[in-house]
Amino acid sequence: MSRPAADFILNHAIAVVTCRGPAPRRGEAHGDIGMLHDAAIAAHDGRIVFVGPRAVLPEAVEVQPDVMRVDASGCVVIPGFVDVHTHVVYAGDRRNELRRRLAGASYVQIAAEGGGILSTVAATRAASEEELLASARRRLDEMLACGTTACEAKSGYGLTTDSELKQLRVVRALAAEHPMDVTATFLGAHELPAEYRDRRNEYVSVVIEEMIPRVAEMQLAKYCDVFCDEGAFTAAEATLILEAGRRAGLASRIHAEELAASGGSLVAAAVKARSADHLIFVNEQGADALARADVCAVLLPTAAFYLKLGRFAPARMLIERGVPVALGTDVNPGGGYSPSMPFAMSLACFAMSMTIEEALIAATINAAWSLDCADTVGSLEPGKLMDAVLVKDDLAELVRVGAPAIRTVLKRGRVVHAAEAGFR
Repeated sequence: MSRPAADFILNHAIAVVTCRGPAPRRGEAHGDIGMLHDAAIAAHDGRIVFVGPRAVLPEAVEVQPDVMRVDASGCVVIPGFVDVHTHVVYAGDRRNELRRRLAGASYVQIAAEGGGILSTVAATRAASEEELLASARRRLDEMLACGTTACEAKSGYGLTTDSELKQLRVVRALAAEHPMDVTATFLGAHELPAEYRDRRNEYVSVVIEEMIPRVAEMQLAKYCDVFCDEGAFTAAEATLILEAGRRAGLASRIHAEELAASGGSLVAAAVKARSADHLIFVNEQGADALARADVCAVLLPTAAFYLKLGRFAPARMLIERGVPVALGTDVNPGGGYSPSMPFAMSLACFAMSMTIEEALIAATINAAWSLDCADTVGSLEPGKLMDAVLVKDDLAELVRVGAPAIRTVLKRGRVVHAAEAGFR
């Protein structure tokens, strides 16, 4: 039997954390990270062909003359992070709102005064595709430097058919040109635009009858999302929109119960959404419904932190009730100020009582499963992309906020970010 060719070898790591095995992880399996000691990884054309004992490597692969060798001495190797919830395509600046929140104003108060999402909508509508692409590219670069090698990106700051399509075209351009894998989500139901404040039924009809068909026809998104919460869209409206998206071929995701007990988790279960996101106010009934319907709970502690919401999602309860949990940064102009998945993991550990191992699974293989890409990313296994992060010393370095924990980021077997030299 012939050995697979290898044009990439990673060796000498303290440990390789594979996160291998079936997805998603639930319950007690949520902390099973599959750590290997004295291990090596080989890849060919950007895909892994071997993960296992270093001593076995010479017999397991046929090393090509032009092989790239990565010396991972002093590092723990983990899968590249999958950031499952972002709003990276937008224009404008809402740092003044941050200052207001720090002075005591609430998110709801700022939104009621015309700030929040609608402030970003005005700026995004006025921006060109080139301007949106340039600013989003910079944000993806920041995420990449923090170890993220695949992500989701939403529209939702246009709220007209043309502006939503413009955002999604930018997402498609990013996916084509950036090293990171980018999955698009249509979020026309992010907020009621100002011109429809007294005509909400009309706007829901526009989303269903005009926006969704155009998005689907142009194949600009994989998912349809709705912000189902207090002050946004009702459970009944969210159901209508997500069912319309499903009929058009768009799988469902939902912003649920971030600001209040909106019933969004029950909507997610009813429409069999791929994910229910935020879930700060989810209760045990909602958690059980998510578990039965195989819905991933995407938790966004960074948003709760920056919005000063005063509470975080009940991660322990969700895990204990069998709900698969993933993490995201919620990168956005109003409450997602950090591009760092390690920071999201830190908050998951210290504000939501997850272990480091559970947070890592939530940031990798479970997040990949939530985006229907666990067959290609999210773990270090033969057949998957050679997407990896070299972490100095120990996994615990990831939760030392501000410390230079990440030495190198690899995407498809190529260095896409390096904090220091370490290759030969």
